[in-house]
Amino acid sequence: MMLTSKPNLPSPSLFLPHTFQSLQQPIPSHKLQFAQSPPHHHHHSHAHKHQPNTCLSTLQDHPNIQQTQQIHAHIIKTHFVYSHQIIPLSPFQSRLSHSAQYNFLITSYNKNNFPICSLKIYAYLRRVDFQVDNFTIPSVLKACGQCSLVILGKEIHGFVLKNGLDGDVFVPNALIQMYSECGSVVSARLLFDQMAGRDVVSWSTMIRSYVRSRMLGEALELIREMHLMHVKPSGIAMISMVNLFSDLADAKMGKAMHGYVVRNSNDGKVGVPITTALIDMYAKCGNLAYSERLFNGLTQKNIVSWTAMIAGYIRCNKLEKGTKLFNKMLEERIFPNEITVLSLIIECGSVRAMELGKWLHSYILRIGFVLSLPLATALVDMYGKCGNIRNARAVFDFCDNKDVMLWSAMISAYAQANCTNEACNLFAEMRENGVRPNQVTLVSLISLCAEVGALNLGKWIHLYLNQQGMDVDLILKTALVDMYAKCGDIDGAYSLFSEATDRDICMWNAMITGFSMHGCGKEALKLFEEMERLGVEPNDITFIGVFHACSHAGLVEEGKKVFEKMVCGFGLVPKIEHYGCMVDLLGRAGQLNKAHELIKSMPMQPNSIVWGALLAACKLYKNQDLGEVAAKKLLELEPQNCGYNILMSNIYAAANRWNDAAGVRKAMKDKGIKKEPGLSSVEVDGSVHDFVMGDKAHPQTGKIYEMLAEMSMKLNEAGYTPNTSVVLQNIDEEEKETVLNYHSEKLAMAFSLINTAAGTPIRIVKNLRVCDDCHAATKLLSKIYGRVIIVRDRKRFHHFREGSCSCGDYW
Repeated sequence: MMLTSKPNLPSPSLFLPHTFQSLQQPIPSHKLQFAQSPPHHHHHSHAHKHQPNTCLSTLQDHPNIQQTQQIHAHIIKTHFVYSHQIIPLSPFQSRLSHSAQYNFLITSYNKNNFPICSLKIYAYLRRVDFQVDNFTIPSVLKACGQCSLVILGKEIHGFVLKNGLDGDVFVPNALIQMYSECGSVVSARLLFDQMAGRDVVSWSTMIRSYVRSRMLGEALELIREMHLMHVKPSGIAMISMVNLFSDLADAKMGKAMHGYVVRNSNDGKVGVPITTALIDMYAKCGNLAYSERLFNGLTQKNIVSWTAMIAGYIRCNKLEKGTKLFNKMLEERIFPNEITVLSLIIECGSVRAMELGKWLHSYILRIGFVLSLPLATALVDMYGKCGNIRNARAVFDFCDNKDVMLWSAMISAYAQANCTNEACNLFAEMRENGVRPNQVTLVSLISLCAEVGALNLGKWIHLYLNQQGMDVDLILKTALVDMYAKCGDIDGAYSLFSEATDRDICMWNAMITGFSMHGCGKEALKLFEEMERLGVEPNDITFIGVFHACSHAGLVEEGKKVFEKMVCGFGLVPKIEHYGCMVDLLGRAGQLNKAHELIKSMPMQPNSIVWGALLAACKLYKNQDLGEVAAKKLLELEPQNCGYNILMSNIYAAANRWNDAAGVRKAMKDKGIKKEPGLSSVEVDGSVHDFVMGDKAHPQTGKIYEMLAEMSMKLNEAGYTPNTSVVLQNIDEEEKETVLNYHSEKLAMAFSLINTAAGTPIRIVKNLRVCDDCHAATKLLSKIYGRVIIVRDRKRFHHFREGSCSCGDYW
């Protein structure tokens, strides 16, 4: 627990004046050079047989960083001569070999989170030809892992092989751990497969590496192999296995793992650490009853056990139970440490439990915790996920010496709130402060660009990645593919996808979904077939993307075949989302009765997505009777959902049943249900501009309305007649035409025509479905002004060019 009280520092005279001032500053791996010839310096080239680091266990726990620095300084000053001892060094016996003393320093720096200092000592030892042995190497590799210096780790690996230090199993195990922490799981597995004498730690480390890298299938396979090899797992290995099943969230497999743990424990007694892991596993599987049973059965609960159970309650949205258990923990005088509070705040963010998150925040302040950077980052992330940008920014501004994770969390918070300009300004400020963005920062910004359709900003970030020589991993590549597709540049998305050689299922899904949004049904099906040829296993999301693609392109028979292949070819059980897609596919094609029959034949109760798809189709084809059936079901399921109420009201209005339409609107008003306003966004010069219907708040309002008048005049000259049937209000025709003229996408289009060069594409993002009148008008405007106009509505993209639309008027 970090408290506000200051530690008792030793006398400054015990420190070297300059040597340690810069030890906290990281140094790049290329500066850790090893000279071939040693400088003139006292050193010992002969080998010293020494004890492992455990010989230094007489020190209470381990020295803090100040004591470690004193010991280091004392070694440098005395060259291992201990005629005068100082207090922190009293347990540090002179009988220890020089190698053991250096090993002690490296280990102590690691434990104090100063791995760069450990690596500097190692660099010095190599430079002076000090004989580094198999006790030193694991600690140095640990420092490499802490700093993610895989290049240096590989150099040490070569040194190990050259000097025959790989005979000791501890060294290969440390190498596997290092590769894993540096994100190089392939190298870790290659080394694991080459090991002749694996022990249980080797298996445990490799399984843990897979779990950490979210390679859950590979971890499962390794567990099976371990079982076949009759290797009895250690306690640490079993915790890694339990964590694997936690991530899989498979209750059935989790129970089997529980039995495996009991069978492999001493006398069937499961220790507190493994029981705690099981509590966490069952909670993640949604089985709180099992978690409670295990928790209540613990005779000695530690802080981790309490944290796991409280976090489980929060994760399952049992917030009252979680709060009560937290208070009970305090009553039993078990006080949370920073990790406990951090875990709970993260859980609050994941379930959007802002009130509980606020309460934990106030608890931190009350008991006097120092607001460390990890805690501040968790709070910013929690407030961001809960939509409270003000509190997130207050925590962010309170912190000094912000690290990249805190900057990234605040940028992510702005991104989730679609605050494009604020996120971009903060990114610029971050770079001005000399903080190099990481993957989290850039993925957040790229995802924001995808959400608001800011293609130019997305392209700039892509260029920034290339100019900075940053490693664009699979997650970033997938985010870029998704961004280009969602910003209307489907060719750019496919170009990136084609260049990628290490595609995973997420990237395939992003590209298929991109084709789906753009109405490229045949291209999506072709990509799906390519997946099959290459042996890439599709998942639930893949099929949703393919069904949507067929739906938007009117490929009914093709969609039916894919549905059959999903069940019979891949053995996947269709979920309710898949049935919703099929209802949408049939409904859009006008096969309303078949869609209704499919709903009635479903093996599960249809939800609002399914009935909503049918209701939307009924509105499209003006089927009042079936629409009323769907609306009734929807209002039973989600009485507060404004969209379904509006759809039914529009069906009545289209049939001139104004009294029924007014009745639905009145019921909405009585229940306090408000219609979502139409919003259209357009990006110009790196800034995103939002418009609502009849908007007059923009600084260029005068010019925008002048352009609207010009657009209206040119449309009339081209023979355009306003489609007033889409104005579902009981007003006269002239008023309806006025309403149509001020739709949000027309305002956005007028603004773009004023502020962009002739011939450049116009990209508009709309939160609602494009209405028939705007669709017809935009087709003509694309020809009148010689512009490509790309509109992304709630469901798909429309590419308007030379008087026609890519959707073929089927949307």
